[in-house]
Amino acid sequence: MSQYHSDVQAVDALAQSYRDLSKEIGKVIVGQEEVVKAVIISLFSNGHSLLVGVPGLAKTLLVSTISEVLDLDFKRIQFTPDLMPSDITGSELLDEARNFKFSRGPLFANIVLADEINRTPPKTQAALLEAMQERSVTVSGVRHALPNPFFVLATQNPIEQEGTYPLPEAQLDRFMFNIPLDYPTYEEEIAVVKGTTANVKNQLNHIVTGNQIVEFQQLIRKIPIADNVLEYAVGLSSKTRPGREKATKMVNDYISWGAGPRASQYLVLGAKCHAAITGKYSPDIEDVQAIATYVLRHRIVRNYRAEADGVTEEAIIRSLF
Repeated sequence: MSQYHSDVQAVDALAQSYRDLSKEIGKVIVGQEEVVKAVIISLFSNGHSLLVGVPGLAKTLLVSTISEVLDLDFKRIQFTPDLMPSDITGSELLDEARNFKFSRGPLFANIVLADEINRTPPKTQAALLEAMQERSVTVSGVRHALPNPFFVLATQNPIEQEGTYPLPEAQLDRFMFNIPLDYPTYEEEIAVVKGTTANVKNQLNHIVTGNQIVEFQQLIRKIPIADNVLEYAVGLSSKTRPGREKATKMVNDYISWGAGPRASQYLVLGAKCHAAITGKYSPDIEDVQAIATYVLRHRIVRNYRAEADGVTEEAIIRSLF
């Protein structure tokens, strides 16, 4: 019974931390509440996120602000066509005593912003994605563990595809969430311009420490989930696979490849975290639906017919509900 009360108090603390984080981030980031919410959910669920949006939507500012209020070490890597794997992981250097010493690359941080990840060749992309999966890098046969927590936020520009290296579906699958950023509303843009063209500097407070985030990540996995909700989450992934028994007509007509089992895992973890930050002690079907688009939109591959008919990934996912 005492363990139950302890877990309930921990969920309440997580929900309060989320409210405090949102309020603090709101000092700098105007609007984008759903984006901030999705990023925090993926962080508390120990997953990585891909932010997709046109230039100038404050993606870099958003990530640096989140790292500041979370009291975490933050590094930004600007991906370019000539970036090599050793530029991000680090390399062996010869010191004055003629001994090889490992010099850590920018991946050794709690939050890493991989800016314009589709601008760098597959070899460097693979080095980043390996680090995301293994939480370590191997240089000259020696394994170097990355700090904990470790969280990658990658950005991608959807409108400029010339001279880019799109991530293959297997590598996109490493990201828990694919989060779209849209233009601000007229009122939000006025607030942004007012705040950024005046001599105003917002002082941000540290809300959550790295150790607390690790505790939250462990807590999310302990949150119970009812069998019917778990089956709904797995069923949602199964419905995206064309030619299978659970596939809908829209899926069979418009999708060439569906989501794998990792999508089911992230749907459950994301639903647990979404429930926790809203003050619930167990997720329901609405929590699965709330994060389903972020989990599935980069895991389903539309066919030519879907593109010709103008059917989006979001429309297909909503039809599954």
